[in-house]
This record gives sequence, C-alpha cells and structure tokens, in this order.
Amino acid sequence: MKKLFGTDGVRGQANVHPISPDLVLRLGQAIGHFFKEKHSHPRILIGKDTRLSGYMLEQALASGICSVGVDAQFLGPLPTPGIAYLTRGLRAQAGIVISASHNPFEDNGIKIFSANGYKLPDEAEEKLEAIVESTDFDLPTGARIGRAKRIDDAIGQYAVYLKEQFPKHLTLDGLRIIIDCANGASYKVAPKVFTELGAECFLIGVEPNGTNINDQCGALHPHKIAEDVKLYKADLGLAFDGDADRLVIIDDKGDIVDGDEILAICGIQMMKQGRLRQNTVVSTVMSNMGLDIALERVGAQVKRSKVGDRYVMEEMLKGDYNLGGEQSGHLIFRDSATTGDGILAALHVLEIMVAEQKTVSELKACMVRLPQVLKNVRVKEKVPLEQLPKLAERITQLKAKLGRGGRVLFRYSGTESVARIMVEGQNLSEIESMAAELCHETTQAIANYKGVAG
Repeated sequence: MKKLFGTDGVRGQANVHPISPDLVLRLGQAIGHFFKEKHSHPRILIGKDTRLSGYMLEQALASGICSVGVDAQFLGPLPTPGIAYLTRGLRAQAGIVISASHNPFEDNGIKIFSANGYKLPDEAEEKLEAIVESTDFDLPTGARIGRAKRIDDAIGQYAVYLKEQFPKHLTLDGLRIIIDCANGASYKVAPKVFTELGAECFLIGVEPNGTNINDQCGALHPHKIAEDVKLYKADLGLAFDGDADRLVIIDDKGDIVDGDEILAICGIQMMKQGRLRQNTVVSTVMSNMGLDIALERVGAQVKRSKVGDRYVMEEMLKGDYNLGGEQSGHLIFRDSATTGDGILAALHVLEIMVAEQKTVSELKACMVRLPQVLKNVRVKEKVPLEQLPKLAERITQLKAKLGRGGRVLFRYSGTESVARIMVEGQNLSEIESMAAELCHETTQAIANYKGVAG
C-alpha cells in the first residue's frame, strides 16, 4: 500500500509532512536514484504553479536530485500539461510538477511524469516510496554531483506547441474572450496563446502574489468571469484552475459549460469527422446521463471509469480511446496530449465555434443535462456496501424504479470520511426524495453496523 502517493501524487499542507523540505529533498534523491538506474545520465525537469511554497520545494527537490548525480532543469511557473509536453519534447527522463492544482495556496503537491509524458503508474510510485524509506544512497562527490540550470524559454516552447494545435487556416480574429487564469500557472501562457491567434482578450487572475491562487477566481469560482462575459458582451469566457489542467467555459449568455458538455461538443464533432476512436468517449461514473444521450444520437457511446483524471487516462490507454474527461473540466485529447490540458481543450472548442460559425450556447444545445442530485453523508466508518444488505437492496430497488431513465451511485470518498450519493433521473422532485431517503438509510445502516460476526 502506498503511503506518500495518493490518487494524484503527493499532496498536503506545505512545510508539514509529507510536503516538508526534508522529506521533499529525500523524495528528490529517490526520484534521481530511480531514473539513474534506467538511464546513464538522466535529466529531470521541475516546473511549478505560483504558490509561495513553490520556491522552497523546487530548491529542496533540485538539491536531492543533484546530490545523487542527476541534473535538474527549472521550468518556472508552467501549467501541468506544459511540463508533461516539455518532458517529451526536451527528451528528459522525467518531469516533476510542484502544484496542488485547485487546492488553496497553503497546500502543495508533487506529481511525476515519465519520459513519455504520462503520470507514473502505481508500481513506480511504490518503488519510489521504498527508496525514500531506504538508507542506501550512493552520494557522489566532486564532478559527479549533478548540475541545476534554468530553461528560459519554457513558456515560449509550450505556447508554440499549443498554437500549432489550432488549424492554420482558421483565426480567432473578431472574437472577444474573457480569460481567468486563477492567478495560477497559466497566467502568462494562456493570454499569449489566445492573443497571438487573434482574439481580443480581457484578463482576470493574472497577478499572482504567491497566496491568491484559486482565491475566488478560476475554474472553481466562475461567478466573476460569468459577470464579465455579460458586462463586456464577450463571445465566451475561459476559466482555468491553478495548474491549468482543468477548464470551465462561460457561454455567450453567461451560463457555465462544464466538462460533460465540452465532451459532448467535441465528441460529436470528432464523430462527424470520423476521428473519434472506437466511437467512444471516456468519462467517469459521475458524468451526467445527458452526455450518453447526446452521443447515442450520433452513434457514439460513453465508457465510464472511476473518478479521477488518472483513471480516465488508464481507461483511454486500455481501450485505445482518444477523447476523455471529467465533469469538473479535466479534458484529455490523447491524439495531441498525454494529460488533461485546459488551454488545449479551449482551443478545440474555439476551432468548432469558428469552423461552424456558432456560439457556445448554440453548440452546447447538443446536450440536455438530466437533473442530478449529489449528497455527502459523513460516516464514522466506510463499511463496504455488500456488508449493508438493507441499504444495498434499497439502492437496487431505486435503480430498478428509474430504469434506463436514471441512475443511482453510491461510493465512498477517497480522501474524506464521507459517503457520496448521486441520483439522476427525469423528475427532479422524485430524485431529490430518493437522495434524501438514501442519506437517511446510509446513516442508519452504518450506525447499526456491528461488523462481521465471529
């Protein structure tokens, strides 16, 4: 069982275990040692978002990496997908992202990409943890110590790559876009890309100070950008999260367009063009059934994974699918990227807008969201559902009642002592009643749980 690594790297409050300088230095040594075994003279890239603690952690990581005779290269503030891209493009053996994504600035995290730009698999993370816990490090001296240097044009290289993904015969001339970078990693590169493609851009969240990342701005707080879209009569708004692997769009009417709707827009377009592999879009168990219905109309389907963009990617690789994502705005276009990329996803939607001469509100009409009720129930123990027969039976009954017109999902949170209940269907009052009933049943079932007899 992994102790340090969670579902998306190592994460926690900065300057507190495990995101403390001593542990991060040790992790840097482990990373350097791990990749040194696979390559005679590896180079490891280090990028970050705009959190205050990023300075401290990148120095600790680099110290650890160099101390085992491996070279480190600093990219500075750059979106997570940009670090994955440059790891491949610069032929580095690994890329490290210092970011806690959408978390508040007090937190930070470390996630690792291998040379192919994909996140490390569980077995590699387990080996890293074993190395961290060991004491058997070869610490070279003299000229064998690693070097550290800064790559000055990382933003420019990533921006060129992004602009190349937008068709050369199209332009964003005449489009007015509000961009909210969440005072995060995209604060330089996103305005550069959309402006250089011809758009008139109004900017929010481009003044990071180390403590204002994700603070009432960006993909987690799209209310400000929604107001500005209406105020400036913009064509759309683009809201990214702290490390810009997530996108939320605001349409021309000021309404939020989430990841499910973006998947519908792009999936239908790719299906029409014969580019949607296996006629399938990968999303999670939390995606709205409206996505299934929208894709079924054009002969496509939804393949569901566990919650988390990492699991979406695993499903995409397993089935050789090329479009996937989450309702939260993680969107993966695997033909051109190895991880979720908010800027790239925005460019795909803009390409469809320009090519079809349609507004975002017109495009999103392809999908009608089914009413969906989400409830969290705090629990003292995460008892497996199969050990709560009365609750399991009631869930089965409600699923049967909804039939193909709805869903019931029961799962435990991976990070909190919470049971998550989702009910989806055609009738809002009916599913609200069902969700309330299941919340009560869950509380009662766990309170009365006595454990396995004997």
